[in-house]
Amino acid sequence: MLEKVLIANRGEIALRILRACKELGIKTVAVHSTADRELMHLGLADETVCIGPAPANLSYLNIPAIISAAEVTGATAIHPGYGFLAENADFAEQVEKSGFAFIGPKADTIRLMGDKVSAKDAMKLANVPTVPGSDGPLPEDEATALRIGREVGYPVIIKAAGGGGGRGMRVVHREEDLIEAASQTRAEAAAWFSNPMVYLEKYLTNPRHVEVQVISDGQGQAIHLGDRDCSLQRRHQKVLEEAPAPFIDEQARADVLAACVKACIDIGYR
Repeated sequence: MLEKVLIANRGEIALRILRACKELGIKTVAVHSTADRELMHLGLADETVCIGPAPANLSYLNIPAIISAAEVTGATAIHPGYGFLAENADFAEQVEKSGFAFIGPKADTIRLMGDKVSAKDAMKLANVPTVPGSDGPLPEDEATALRIGREVGYPVIIKAAGGGGGRGMRVVHREEDLIEAASQTRAEAAAWFSNPMVYLEKYLTNPRHVEVQVISDGQGQAIHLGDRDCSLQRRHQKVLEEAPAPFIDEQARADVLAACVKACIDIGYR
């Protein structure tokens, strides 16, 4: 049982984590920047620690400061919430190397699924259907890239392997535009994600974006918590989510849910 959890986040997500801890009888430590000392969750936590000045890179993204706060308060676990360091594999690794439990996926899993090329390969190994595209990264060799584009069929979409947040994607409708689009996406990926690798997929012009929530103990046990439709988007960013996803064949829904649970077990998701 967790004894004391440090919440490495702020605002609404910190409040939600704090409430869950209170319901379970777990003590809490809230961290904050100098600009956030009046936030609501700080008054509800058992202990608070200032971890730096207002800029996020000096506070909420400051890994040594967060781990030091956990050490001085005697916390036994760190919860990253979402955003900030939640998907930072190095943070997860350093937390556990420092002797704390990381409430989230293992560092290896974050690295695996944070790279879309390796994530897609992992899903293929788990027999999850994937969108047709390049088998791995899109080669820089122009002739090979053009051949892959023809085999997949236009339109295609070029995506940054390390992308996220709706950035690092470019749709290509014509073969003559592929090489320039790939070059531009690589440059953007290097600038935004420090990883120039890109891959290519068939572009789905009118898809449904349905997500499945899965919880797993990392010991071979996993369950799904249902699905949600996230198709309403602006600039590849979700605007509205609806759960459960409407107008889906129930057998198809069951197949997708089962595939997601199996995939999470196969990759050792926790």
